[in-house]
Amino acid sequence: MTQISENLKILRQKIEKQALGYARKVEEINLVAVSKRQPVEKIQEALNAGHRLFGESRVQEAYEHWQDLRVQYNNLKLHLIGPLQTNKAKEAVALFDVIETVDREKLVLALSLEMKKQERFLPCFIQVNTGDEEQKAGVSPETLPDFVTFCQEQNLNIVGLMCIPPVDEPPALHFAFLKKLAHQNGFKELSMGMSSDFEQAIAIGATYVRVGTGIFGNRES
Repeated sequence: MTQISENLKILRQKIEKQALGYARKVEEINLVAVSKRQPVEKIQEALNAGHRLFGESRVQEAYEHWQDLRVQYNNLKLHLIGPLQTNKAKEAVALFDVIETVDREKLVLALSLEMKKQERFLPCFIQVNTGDEEQKAGVSPETLPDFVTFCQEQNLNIVGLMCIPPVDEPPALHFAFLKKLAHQNGFKELSMGMSSDFEQAIAIGATYVRVGTGIFGNRES
């Protein structure tokens, strides 16, 4: 057993334990293996271990990682978990299965147009800036209801909310806030929690947790 397969086994055990401890169904919690800035050899090890759900932050790097592998593994699911430029919408819609970082009207329009052209109507998450951090992407909580309406008017398939809490604040507060916002806006899916705090996120209601270093080790510089 490789180190990566062992890491995946341990993570699944932790997810199962946490789910059972909070009376949740294990199958509703999805582990997104964050493969950004990881060598293809490590990604292949995760594939060999049976994992099929991965997250990437940059469109170009994702193509380098996955363009050939998608042919070999037709049950792959790829999530875009990093910021998306509107001029990359065409490539993103073609490659990814889920877009987690919808955060502005211009991007909504670009994605909606590309999905119609390609006839690939991908599930999307709205990224919420729960800490109202100026340097961070995401919709402010105050404008979220109007933004949801705009997405729906453009026929974008919004299925849930995503957040990245401020590094200097307790993540559980932001997870709970995101869950509240999701409930208020009628969403069930929550993408929240990373290597250091995914167990807290599961306890609060995460349906997708994004784990990179906990699976692959430190990223390449």
